[in-house]
Amino acid sequence: MTASLNANRRSRELDALSADGPVDVLVIGGGVTGAGVALDAASRGLSVVLAEKHDLAFGTSRWSSKLVHGGLRYLASGAVGIAHESAVERGILIDRTAPHLVRPLPQLVPLLPVVSRSQAALTRSGFLAGDALRATAGTSRHTLPRSRRITRAEVRRLAPTVRVDGLRGGLLAWDGQLQDDARLVVALARTAAAHGARILTRCAATEATGHGAVLRDELSGTTVDVDARMVINAAGVWAGQFAPGMTLRPSRGSHLVFAAESFGALGAGLTVPVPGSVSRFVFALPSPEGRVYVGLTDEDVSGEIPDVPQAAPAEIDFLLEVINSALAESLTRADILGTYSGLRPLLDTGGASTADISRKHAVITAPDGLVTIVGGKLTTYRRMAQDALDAALAARAAEAAPCRTARLPLVGAAAPAELSTVAAPRHLVRRYGTEAAAVVAEANRDPALLRPVADGVDTVGAELRFAVRHEGALDVADLLDRRTRVGLSPADREQAVPSAERALSDTRES
Repeated sequence: MTASLNANRRSRELDALSADGPVDVLVIGGGVTGAGVALDAASRGLSVVLAEKHDLAFGTSRWSSKLVHGGLRYLASGAVGIAHESAVERGILIDRTAPHLVRPLPQLVPLLPVVSRSQAALTRSGFLAGDALRATAGTSRHTLPRSRRITRAEVRRLAPTVRVDGLRGGLLAWDGQLQDDARLVVALARTAAAHGARILTRCAATEATGHGAVLRDELSGTTVDVDARMVINAAGVWAGQFAPGMTLRPSRGSHLVFAAESFGALGAGLTVPVPGSVSRFVFALPSPEGRVYVGLTDEDVSGEIPDVPQAAPAEIDFLLEVINSALAESLTRADILGTYSGLRPLLDTGGASTADISRKHAVITAPDGLVTIVGGKLTTYRRMAQDALDAALAARAAEAAPCRTARLPLVGAAAPAELSTVAAPRHLVRRYGTEAAAVVAEANRDPALLRPVADGVDTVGAELRFAVRHEGALDVADLLDRRTRVGLSPADREQAVPSAERALSDTRES
């Protein structure tokens, strides 16, 4: 099977559903966990259908901090098991499954007067514990170096806009950073497709049991009954729609988007403690696209769950206040290019606030066999998927090949030495890995497709064509908000819309 996803393949596979017999696994939800389940099941030799109401990575999976972190914050609350699991999964991503999408990122805590000496000592102890986690997880210190204390001069080199008055140096540790969380989801789905999974976006599950679901094509309005031996509900914050006895407590995490120039040549994740907390920080994270993401919050969400959450004014003020405490010149709302927010699908365990709720994932099997997976976080998606599928197999007393995903590279993945030989611009290699040359080839007949689609961004028209032909993009929003992240700046998005429309039109006609 090919890894290419496009409108024609979607139509063929959707039309074939009514004629086919029962599938082994039906997955509801096309975020990182659902795509991970689809890959796990397909790579074990099971027949798979993934149904997503909107687009791949439409929900929480595209709104993360883009960190692949080793779970250091969980040590502060004594959650050693979650921390170790995070460190293991980080190592799998950065070394084996997605080395083209994950890079080492230094994390810097500047030792300013707001950081007491006792807080500094506690943070240093935490970083040393993080080093131990990395070692026990089997990740080499050549991949993620040991933490250390650094001088004032080194702090200024890594973070030129940090305050100098009272600066006592800094603490430096290393973690992983995703090139793009949405691109990870697309890579998972396409790898699953290469193993035979049917990836059906714009296909909503209107009813679901442990034995199948009614799927509605959101483009045509037609419905089809799908019988399945196993059904896994990976719908995130919307999972309660199919598991009404389960109580979720969504938590909103918001970020601010700045131009890189607002932070100078930021060479590390700037990490600023939240006053009054020993385990919470606000991060300023440099992205490869010339932006800096500042986050993140942890706010209770009640009432109807929105498709696209919005940052509240109080969250914007909070993030600005904390990050400005470490900067020589304060940033204002006028410096913000955009904001984004995601909803964590936390299982309600009765904590006083969502920040107190465990991030450990939960797998719940209903009496009819429907398996629901909630909680967790992006870094541990693979383990979550494995546990959900194992639970579904156990519920049906079914058998399958052993899980392979800990050593299964995603499309485009390769070792750094091989990636360095790909004949394409480096920024495309960081997004597409070994497929970057195929992206460039989209411009063979029209070199203008290698021009940026908006001023100040490095996304080019060839990427949009590749997304339509091979990554399942069906409309402008798919192209600008998920296959690329141009849409994180509303002004850039508006400028890029004509290029996206042209990519859709040209590809339909070719």
